[in-house]
Amino acid sequence: MSPERLATAWALFQALLIEAMPFLLIGVTISTLARWLSPGGQWVRRLPAHPLLGPLTGAALGFALPACECGNVPVARQLLATGAPLATALGFLFAAPVLNPIVVASTWAAFPNQPWLLVARPVGAVLIALVLATLLARLPEAALLQPALLEERQLVLPLSQVSLLERRSGVIGADPLAAQALAAAPRRTPRAPLAEILGHGSREFIELAALLVFGCVIAALVQTLVPRPWLLAVGGAPTLSILALMLLSLVVSVCSSVDAFLALGFAAQVTPGALLAFLLLGPVIDIKLVGLFGVLLRPRAILLTAVSAVLVVLLIGQWVNLWLL
Repeated sequence: MSPERLATAWALFQALLIEAMPFLLIGVTISTLARWLSPGGQWVRRLPAHPLLGPLTGAALGFALPACECGNVPVARQLLATGAPLATALGFLFAAPVLNPIVVASTWAAFPNQPWLLVARPVGAVLIALVLATLLARLPEAALLQPALLEERQLVLPLSQVSLLERRSGVIGADPLAAQALAAAPRRTPRAPLAEILGHGSREFIELAALLVFGCVIAALVQTLVPRPWLLAVGGAPTLSILALMLLSLVVSVCSSVDAFLALGFAAQVTPGALLAFLLLGPVIDIKLVGLFGVLLRPRAILLTAVSAVLVVLLIGQWVNLWLL
């Protein structure tokens, strides 16, 4: 790689990292506070598990978290670890990066004269979250979640949902009636010392920050080697423009809180469906997110997420082009 390209890659790496790190810190802070204020997470387990209401509830939680997709990962992990229904946690993971107040405001500020986009972006994000949550929830949790997260989750799930063998705690062979009574009895988890909570939060932040740095390195290198003009050159073709902008969103890996301003720079060169596809796909999956998802999902689930998101966004983009062109 030439010195000029190396300098470009370094500049892109710094920009991506500086942009994403504050939101990761916000997400870990919220996750740590939730662990301290509600150690047992009883309210989380009361969230709806319905295939439709669950993802919608998770998406609605996004309004309370002003962070991009990087900050949502630790919060979604905390939801899953404290026993939240899969549908709700996945709905939050995939829809909240678009539905939070900062992203809604930035989209409005970037495109004040395109009201259809202000409606289509959150509606499309909810639709994608519904599809992905429905598909992923069909997988067994052992095939969906990382082993460490699954083990942490099974410790708080009631005995009516998980066996003692799966939980790896309790007394195997206990009286079934006693086990049912134990499952039905309200349990209170004592609040851990603040120092222990802060230590856990620090370790979580370091772990996620390392994955974020790795993702930003890959995204910066790919972005340097694949110039944007190549992708924007097909901006006028209905289907090719959508595919090109989807590829661009995967490569640039820009946070959802500022991607609308980036899209404003080439909005006049691409079709409406391609513009919407760029704003929808990036918050769900991109190069830097793949590493962060590794603390939540197994590789097969990440691959299913990526393929499904690409297909759904492509269909949405095609429909918008048919409607507006």
